[in-house]
Amino acid sequence: MKQRTVDVAILGGGTAGMVAWRQASAYADEVVLIEAERFGTTCARVGCMPSKVLIAAAEAAHTARHAERFGVHCDRVQIDGAAVMQRVRDLRDRFVSGVLKTIEKIPEQQRIIGRARFVAPDTLEVDQRLRIKASRFVIATGSRTNVVPMLEAAGSRLISSDEVFDWTELPNSLAVFGPGVIGLELGQALARLGVRVRMFGVGGAIGPIMDDEIRRVALDHFNTEFPLDPDAEVKHIEEGDDGVRIDFIDAGQTRSETFDYLLAATGRRPNIDDLGLEASGLALDERGMPEYDRHTLQCGDSPVFIAGDANNHLPLLHEAADEGRIAGANAGRWPEVRTGLRRAPLSVVFTDPQIAIAGRTIDQVAERCRGCYAVGQVSFENQGRSRVMGRNIGLLRVYGEHGSGRFMGAEMFGPAAEHIGHLLAWAAQQRMTVGQMLDMPFYHPVVEEGVRTALVDLNHRLRAGPAADGDCMDCGPGV
Repeated sequence: MKQRTVDVAILGGGTAGMVAWRQASAYADEVVLIEAERFGTTCARVGCMPSKVLIAAAEAAHTARHAERFGVHCDRVQIDGAAVMQRVRDLRDRFVSGVLKTIEKIPEQQRIIGRARFVAPDTLEVDQRLRIKASRFVIATGSRTNVVPMLEAAGSRLISSDEVFDWTELPNSLAVFGPGVIGLELGQALARLGVRVRMFGVGGAIGPIMDDEIRRVALDHFNTEFPLDPDAEVKHIEEGDDGVRIDFIDAGQTRSETFDYLLAATGRRPNIDDLGLEASGLALDERGMPEYDRHTLQCGDSPVFIAGDANNHLPLLHEAADEGRIAGANAGRWPEVRTGLRRAPLSVVFTDPQIAIAGRTIDQVAERCRGCYAVGQVSFENQGRSRVMGRNIGLLRVYGEHGSGRFMGAEMFGPAAEHIGHLLAWAAQQRMTVGQMLDMPFYHPVVEEGVRTALVDLNHRLRAGPAADGDCMDCGPGV
């Protein structure tokens, strides 16, 4: 077996790993990037980008179908499934090729293809052919689809979101299990492209929404486009010659439907279970996850850092890039370890209407402020620009802290949420007060005027200054 000694070994060639390699290389001479299967990011291959191509096609079809409300009459909308999926694959391949060109700029001797495992705290073994001894490591092995065991009864009809983007045609029908980000985006897009979709959930969750009022509005709307039960009672799943049959309870009655495929959108799991972490010397929790500091990405007091989807904290591309930057720099500088910039949380779901979470969720605000907070809101039903565009569906709820008047976060289901979410996340990161936000310019007529309406409502509900009698004294200025 060949032997090699390096300064930093990075496991995983996705977003976090590539950024970590660049940062570590600024401080260390010998850095290697090890990828188990093939280079390229989850985002480009099976995530953010190909899904948005599919969603764009669905939005075009939906707009055409509803153009008559503007006095514009289109001929019957026809969906060419083969052409839709060809464009998805073409653009997917283009995105991946761009990533691979970036990878090719890394010197060949610093790129290794093979499955690496710890065999000692300072040693990796790659495919039983190469041993790499390193003084520090970055784990950036990403994540994979998590399939709930009960869904395996679908047999050959069971698919993951990874496989959707390899389709050459659209199916006639699809059962989606999991109304999370992936399930909602793909399920709605395929429904708008003419696929018969039914969605099943457990526990009542709708995407990342924590606010009950927004969840109710979102659920009502999605059910106008396709059946969605966020707390479904599924009795039986069975593969047959003509598809997968699902028996479930609907309105108190047992129903049975057959679908071409069952899409498992039941979350993702970090790729840490085949890394030999038991030989790494790291402290592991009950799930086998290394214990780490989210501000430094350091695992305990070891020279091992974990970044991106592998740490299962915030599986988003911009978070993976930030974490790769922090982990790579700290691995390169070791033993000097610094805290890195952690930005205000921001997540967007590209449904229509969109979902956005900026800053803290309502549950996080309640915990942070010990219940001493206020909520302002706006419905988009009568918001001027939204009504003009025929997109007047949704609700924005904004949260502020009594005493300080500080803006804490927001949740939204509505038009232009991807843009409004950015503005609100910036305000949260700058620790702005609601009053300061209202001093900012708002043009007319724009959807963002709805933000002002919600902030005005919140401002009226906030108690400013020292706590009054009966108020929580722990929630004053400076908390």
